[in-house]
Amino acid sequence: MSTSNVTEEVEALARLDLEGLRDTWRRRFGPPPALRSPDLLRHALAWRLQAASFGTLDPETRRQLRRPTSSIPSVPQPAAGTRLAREWKGERFEVEVTGDDFLHRGKRYASLSEVARAITGVRWNGPRFFGLRAAETDR
Repeated sequence: MSTSNVTEEVEALARLDLEGLRDTWRRRFGPPPALRSPDLLRHALAWRLQAASFGTLDPETRRQLRRPTSSIPSVPQPAAGTRLAREWKGERFEVEVTGDDFLHRGKRYASLSEVARAITGVRWNGPRFFGLRAAETDR
């Protein structure tokens, strides 16, 4: 199948509802997956159509995708001895980076997020709470 035919077929998926997508899948590939999201099924079907025409991922790429990784970009760890401060509801809170953990008011915490939760009582992204990482809207 030519590139333009595949492009047209993939573009046509945008006009189909869930049942239309399932019918297209049945005609091309057999029983459709048990997905109830038209968007997800549309993406999966577009992938299958393109893979059928142009080929799938090579073995090395598949191996790399199976490797466990974090989707969250890492935040550089402050150096041991660094003191982080934050004012929260009129009170100043300080945390000392000890290397492997964080010291706050005589208690050790494994992460800045644990410290932020101890201070606020709710879940926070610790690096964001202490100003080491910008909020999503600030980027």
